[in-house]
Amino acid sequence: MELLDHLALGFATALTLNNLFYAFVGCLLGTLIGVLPGLGPLATISMLLPFTFGLDPLAALIMLAGIYYGAAYGGSTTAILVNLPGETSSVVTVLDGYQMARQGRAGVALATAALGSFFAGCVGTLILAAFATPLTKMAFEFGPAEYFALMAMGLVGAVSLASGSLIKSIGMIVLGLLLGLVGTDVASGAMRYTFGLPQLWDGIDFIVIAVGVFAFGEVITSIEQTEVRETLKIKISRLWPSLEDFKQMFPAVLRGSALGSIVGVLPGAGLSLASFFAYSLEKKVSRTPERFGKGAIEGVAGPEAANNAAAQTAFIPTLTLGIPGSATMALMLGAMIVHNIQPGPQVMTNNPTLFWGLIASMWIGNLMLVILNLPLVGIWVKLLSVPFRVLFPAIILFCCIGVYSVQNSVFDIYLAAAFGLFGYMLRKFDCQPAPLMLGFVLGPMIEENFRRALVLSKGDFSIFVTRPISAVLLAIALVLVISVALPAIRSKREEAFEED
Repeated sequence: MELLDHLALGFATALTLNNLFYAFVGCLLGTLIGVLPGLGPLATISMLLPFTFGLDPLAALIMLAGIYYGAAYGGSTTAILVNLPGETSSVVTVLDGYQMARQGRAGVALATAALGSFFAGCVGTLILAAFATPLTKMAFEFGPAEYFALMAMGLVGAVSLASGSLIKSIGMIVLGLLLGLVGTDVASGAMRYTFGLPQLWDGIDFIVIAVGVFAFGEVITSIEQTEVRETLKIKISRLWPSLEDFKQMFPAVLRGSALGSIVGVLPGAGLSLASFFAYSLEKKVSRTPERFGKGAIEGVAGPEAANNAAAQTAFIPTLTLGIPGSATMALMLGAMIVHNIQPGPQVMTNNPTLFWGLIASMWIGNLMLVILNLPLVGIWVKLLSVPFRVLFPAIILFCCIGVYSVQNSVFDIYLAAAFGLFGYMLRKFDCQPAPLMLGFVLGPMIEENFRRALVLSKGDFSIFVTRPISAVLLAIALVLVISVALPAIRSKREEAFEED
């Protein structure tokens, strides 16, 4: 009953004309970004963050959330029609979606992606709403030691589940933690890593790093890419799947929704992992696995449901505990801080209108995605013919205006440009910038809670292992570290044995 009251409050808030407009804008921009290869939700949210300062906090968060799950949906259009995933989470959709299009079933593939995404998005939002209250109540039992342990576990989890080199991921998180220390130490008043520059006394602005590493870095990387985009020259006739199609896709959508909902909560997992897991699951449970890669409708329904469910449940740790599980969620957390909203369990109790309004807007946004995207397929495909050399000057100008508008500082533009070159170099050396962002956002909070815990215990480090919740969280973090380290140690031993 309490949940229904909360949802009633949320829908009453989200259904205002102003919030509906920003939900529409977010979904539209998210789909546009998902369709255009090279620009992802990270870069887009980074670019638009400065322009949300004048908005009501709820309207700003609704729009940014719409961009996030809109991009998760939009990538499927390009994957199916152009054989080019707009987002990494749509990579597996290419395998069967494009083959369906080649067989004259492009409309059915697009409708499958839309319906599967809508259903999974609704399921993910329902899970978010159901678990929000109990998780928030549990979070009120947390003290500084528990929060430190929780954030440490989140960072370790992000490293253990991240793709690529483990050492590089750890290095990126450490670098993010160090960047978060730049500025004036609140406790002692000492200047840390400012190099005598007064512009750094208040630390590096969150917007500067986000725009530099993700927006500028992504643009520079995209300029190098010269792939030819070939649009499938097939007229889209029938959109609605047949009864047999529904029988094949419905179980896949259910499995993808369940799997994506679980994976979305895991720190560092992201939408891509949900899609790959869902595709592997569908292939394993299928009686005819040889159909996959040749136009199996389950190969579209399962992954698309999984990535949209994960997009919704990724908000669970961010909204209830104040712990971002991915770089995009770190940006959402930063947006809350920018709008003077303290992340964590206090959001639900101190500002229930914002909390439940945002959750209700996700249902509305998922419905908007279905209504928006299927009629606009032709427009999205035509956008792919626009050369990137025409788009990138406008993107760079847009970013510079946004960065300057935060503090009216030219120095911030130079700093963002430097981080843009740094982000480009990270990509060249196959270093994932996402862990850096997680470290930067969580770094100051980890330090604050670590020091507060030591103050309360009068310098006794045993507080982190004598308190039950803190001890359990640190134990989980240790298990994650061991689970990641063991395969690497085992492979090195095998290599050494072979050399001997």
